[in-house]
Amino acid sequence: MHTDFASGADFMKWRSLEESNPGLDSRPLHAILTERKELIAKYVPREAQAIHAQAVAELRGRLLASNILPVGAKAPAFDLSDHDGKSVSSSDLLAKGKIVLCFIRGRWCPFCVTQMEAMNLVLPLLEQAGATLVAVSPQTVKQSFFMHDQHQLRFPLLSDAGNKIARKFGLTYRVPELQEALYRRAFVNLPFTNGDESWELPIPATYIIGGNGTVLSAWANEDYTGRPEPADILRILEQHPS
Repeated sequence: MHTDFASGADFMKWRSLEESNPGLDSRPLHAILTERKELIAKYVPREAQAIHAQAVAELRGRLLASNILPVGAKAPAFDLSDHDGKSVSSSDLLAKGKIVLCFIRGRWCPFCVTQMEAMNLVLPLLEQAGATLVAVSPQTVKQSFFMHDQHQLRFPLLSDAGNKIARKFGLTYRVPELQEALYRRAFVNLPFTNGDESWELPIPATYIIGGNGTVLSAWANEDYTGRPEPADILRILEQHPS
């Protein structure tokens, strides 16, 4: 799901957003992520890179992304606390229209942050297409508050304690021991960030849910460095106007 925004309406929409948000990186998301991956390849020790690559390969071997909640299924209902501790329910969101539901790992993940900043930039277009954007992670409400404030996000960050909702979408896995040890050395303290000892995360996923609660689009990737293009999400929303 990649696009270079090289044509027509998508480019013009993107350009108008860039002009109204000076200083923000309005390049296509895949270009920003590619640049980040190049820096990691250059500066992160090869041993660490190999551990992350092995973890991704193990998840792919389990076909995790191939067995997520599929298009056409009824999305599980949820009622979660947002970054301010306020309750947000799927029923209330669906009463307003479609939902764009992003599952992320947390504020400690630079790829999650990059995706959220890109989605923040296109938020007006998502709303024009009749959708509400929310992101879900296993991090605590306090960590979600910090992320929301630091990156000036304009949509709710929901805390999915224990990955209960992510599990219903088929997204969860336990961080492998070698990767856990690597995270610990890098001060990625998931028990503190998430408020439990499970070392469990969701693979990145983005769902578009119709107003009737049916999954219109499902995207997931075992590789945490991959994310869907905002322009592709907009295009799918435009294909489902009601």
